Amino acid sequence: MALKLEPGTRLVVATHNPGKARELAEILENRFVLVTAGELGLAEPDETETTFVGNALLKARAAAEASGLPALADDSGLSVAALDGAPGIYSARWAGPGRDFTNAMKKVEERLEEAGAAGDLAAWFTCALALAWPGGPAVVVEGRVDGTLAFPPRGGRGFGYDPIFVPEGGAATFGEMAPAEKDAMSHRARAFAKLKAALL
Repeated sequence: MALKLEPGTRLVVATHNPGKARELAEILENRFVLVTAGELGLAEPDETETTFVGNALLKARAAAEASGLPALADDSGLSVAALDGAPGIYSARWAGPGRDFTNAMKKVEERLEEAGAAGDLAAWFTCALALAWPGGPAVVVEGRVDGTLAFPPRGGRGFGYDPIFVPEGGAATFGEMAPAEKDAMSHRARAFAKLKAALL
């Protein structure tokens, strides 16, 4: 079978995060009929892999098998150079079960201070995207955007760690940017460009 996605295809987005689902819909230019794993009542699989790519693939395969539809999953996170790449694949876990990213951002700042690295603010966001067909093949791509951390957090847009991340060459945090501005340069947009090139 040709690994192509026709506009109008019904896709499961393997997320229970409404912010992520909204951002994925915008980046996909609303070409597809998206339904989230949360809306279908699908269980979230345990993320047992050690890489963003591994976890994205695991989530996409689980959603595709459970729904019988092609499924798109993203695994993304913030990596901080002075913290040896943490929180990395544990980015959501640092926010705790209630997904409290205010707390998670505070934890990043505290860990930098504990490491005596409060001046080393280099960081990057990674996004791995996996698209899996039920019982079939999968396509996985990865995008990355480098930048620096900014404390205290600024801006109420975006989600997750966006208010503390300033992309390279910019002055505003992702949390201060209009969605279209962020989508033009984000790690997720870069991964999507690769996915579109492969599938559309």
